Amino acid sequence: MQHQTLKQEAMESIKHLPDDADIDEIMYHLYVIDKLRKSREAIEQGHVIAHEDLKREIEQW
Repeated sequence: MQHQTLKQEAMESIKHLPDDADIDEIMYHLYVIDKLRKSREAIEQGHVIAHEDLKREIEQW
């Protein structure tokens, strides 16, 4: 599967927003795109934590 470029992904997301979307809504969508891309990259690089390890970590909060 070919990944979209960041620009393509951003433009596609903005295209689906209503015409009266304000700058905050646009920025929020760009923020979410950025976080999802970084999360996918982290997963691909193996930077993940096991479910049980995460539960133990949360218990220490």
